[in-house]
Amino acid sequence: MSTLTIAAVQFDISWLDKQSNFDRLEQLFKDHFTDHAAADLLLLPETFSTGFCINRKDVQEPEDGGSALHWLKKIAKQYNCVVAGTVLVSQNDKKVNRFYWVFADGRVEHYDKRHLFRLGKEQDFVEQGQHRKTINIRGIKILPLVCYDLRFPVWSRNRQDYDLMVNVANWPAPRRHIWDTLLKARAMENQSFVVGVNRIGPDGNDMPHSGGTTFINFDGENILSATDHQQQIITTQLDFSKLDKFKNQFPAFLDSDKFELY
Repeated sequence: MSTLTIAAVQFDISWLDKQSNFDRLEQLFKDHFTDHAAADLLLLPETFSTGFCINRKDVQEPEDGGSALHWLKKIAKQYNCVVAGTVLVSQNDKKVNRFYWVFADGRVEHYDKRHLFRLGKEQDFVEQGQHRKTINIRGIKILPLVCYDLRFPVWSRNRQDYDLMVNVANWPAPRRHIWDTLLKARAMENQSFVVGVNRIGPDGNDMPHSGGTTFINFDGENILSATDHQQQIITTQLDFSKLDKFKNQFPAFLDSDKFELY
């Protein structure tokens, strides 16, 4: 398969109100997919069910699956697609920021956020993910990243093991220009498609978020972007044969430096 149809959801996450978030998302899906073909991949922002509330134990879900994972499985089956978003999940005496990838047949894969946001003391409540991971959807290899991971090019370096980078976030409006800039940089330096999915609206700490959900080409050009501050789903089809052609014509990856992560 050389194409993937991807839907990215930009919405205002209700603070600590899972059911409200589930209900609003289901209405967005219903409204959007009446006039659009179902996607192969449906992407949700970081901590889509609760907001980025890391310091409360009642927010985290059990490792064997809670209400958010159950809901993801329901949506994946209903729309016959892969649905992906992050959930705070119990682990040891802390939690992990777990990026679930749920397939229509009920299969679940995950990536735990590697880089913890020091300024927000995320490391005090969340354990660092230990494993870099790629997800395969119909032959397309995808690197999942979560928010702050975007700042670290070594972790996201393309070892020719992915075609698409996906970052889902609660990236605040005051640092929005960094989000926009780094998404393009990651696309160009790694010669891959990039999708960034961000929330809108103020969170429970009154931190504003302006969106910036976007699809970016392997040469750093915007393919499609959501409107700032607007709750919406944007959908596009990415053609990976174009990526293959581009890399054959401009094989910069052949000159990249070799290194190992320990």
